[in-house]
Amino acid sequence: MVGSPHEALHQFCQKDPAGFTRTLQRVLHIPFPEPRDFAVLNADLTEIEPVERRVDTLLRAETDEGTYLLVIESQGKRDEGKRGSWAYYLSYLYAKYRWEPVLIVLTQSRSTARWATRPIRLGLPGWHSLTVRPLVLSPENVPLIADEAEAKRDVFLAAFSAMTHGKGPDAAAILKPLAAALSTTDTHSAGMLAQFVESCLVDVQAKQIWKELMMPVNYFFRHEVAEKVREEGREEGIEQERASMVLRILDWRAIPVSDVVRERVKECSDLDQLEVWAQRAVHATNAEDLFVDVDERAAE
Repeated sequence: MVGSPHEALHQFCQKDPAGFTRTLQRVLHIPFPEPRDFAVLNADLTEIEPVERRVDTLLRAETDEGTYLLVIESQGKRDEGKRGSWAYYLSYLYAKYRWEPVLIVLTQSRSTARWATRPIRLGLPGWHSLTVRPLVLSPENVPLIADEAEAKRDVFLAAFSAMTHGKGPDAAAILKPLAAALSTTDTHSAGMLAQFVESCLVDVQAKQIWKELMMPVNYFFRHEVAEKVREEGREEGIEQERASMVLRILDWRAIPVSDVVRERVKECSDLDQLEVWAQRAVHATNAEDLFVDVDERAAE
């Protein structure tokens, strides 16, 4: 015995699914493809076994226009399974909180960004029951901040720029201005941002350059992460460590370094001069650019 109109409608559809699809076509004018076969599946979506579904970061943003949930996902490469997960996340969060969810995808890969930007459309072609349009932040649209004044105007954006572009060939040009910008902010915030940037630098040499760039900055000496770097520096000697930084920057930027240049840098014991050379190494087009002013004075 059918107990309610609700149950009756569902049983009717189950008994004649072909008739139901024809109704969709005729009444709603939906171009539903002609079915070849039907199967009635279990309608119970309850998951008896616990399944962990966790977003990377979930933020609640209160605005004058309402409350939004920012669903932030970090994506290293294409993963077709994520497209289903993202649709689930948004639907679940809206059902739970009744606040508008916004999906934001972060990636260091341009190809991954182009993949993630594609809308996720569930349903019939031209008549989608659910459409998910991720907002994607990547090297494609995040500005590359390589100017010190610009970095100081917005330290957070400069750090985010370094984290986003940190996998590419422009990382060295970003790190130096960012290091200068971090020296203008408070110790706690600078320390956290420095760690975040370091964690996003995939290249081993880039990580080392970043550690070394942080050494002259006073706030960093008060941060626990720097203690290990300082201990390593004491063992090697500050001059030698600073000279190594200059050479690593050139090597990391794939600039050829002759034995003459390498020896000249290593023999320098003037910390101020080594700091100047480190700054020039970030923008130099060849290794000899380090010594322009010194060689010009010698020629006079």
